Amino acid sequence: MIDLKNYVARVDNYPSEGIIFRDITPLMADGPAFSYATQQIVDYAKDLQVNVVTGPEARGFIVGCPVAYALEIGFAPVRKRGKLPREVIEVEYDLEYGTDILAIHKDAIQPGQRVLIIDDLLATGGTMKATIELVEKLGGIVAGCAFLIELVDLNGKDKLKGYQYKALMKY
Repeated sequence: MIDLKNYVARVDNYPSEGIIFRDITPLMADGPAFSYATQQIVDYAKDLQVNVVTGPEARGFIVGCPVAYALEIGFAPVRKRGKLPREVIEVEYDLEYGTDILAIHKDAIQPGQRVLIIDDLLATGGTMKATIELVEKLGGIVAGCAFLIELVDLNGKDKLKGYQYKALMKY
């Protein structure tokens, strides 16, 4: 068993004063540790019997794609407005100061498909809630969500009520 917290760097006062940033790049740089983390999510996904993995850019891609590969299923990217080349559906969601828009290709998820949503970090839950909304607008069933890290004091899990989720590390 690998203690994944040994592969997460703490960066104080980034991106602004008073913030503690949890940097996963050391985890991604270590083959055995990244493989172990990926396998933990793969094992979780197998129990959920998922048909497709999705995740928001960019770290959701980094974590989600190797999981989809290991499961031999597809990956559907969720991106910011204007980044996907074909017909999309969009969801506007709240940020700390303002709003943003996420999009997914209209044909990325088929009705009834069981979907695992993956991101690197669960913080306030806004991005995850918007991604769930996109999946459900397409008729997908959110089978679960998975994260490398959960920042417990930001209460992102409150926006996941009614959905199963797994976080490999909690801060």
